[in-house]
Amino acid sequence: MGDPSVTEISLKDALIERLGAVYVEVTDISGGCGQSFKALIVSPQFTGLNSLKRHRLVNAALKEEIGKIHAWTARCQTAEEYQRENATNGMV
Repeated sequence: MGDPSVTEISLKDALIERLGAVYVEVTDISGGCGQSFKALIVSPQFTGLNSLKRHRLVNAALKEEIGKIHAWTARCQTAEEYQRENATNGMV
């Protein structure tokens, strides 16, 4: 079982607070045991950063939480990238 203090909601709240994220989806992909999460994070702080720097920013912001779980995967996008991708997919 994962650390009960790390949940989809706690991770989402931390990303909004610490990265100024404007959109966050966090999903527990470990069958509900809180050991593995994936996230889509949309933040203006990613503007001008390459993928590696974006992931480093997220990992630094969630250092304590990531240390308590088994696996973490994040997609990091700017608002423009998110809108463009979803417009292409017919979602916006």
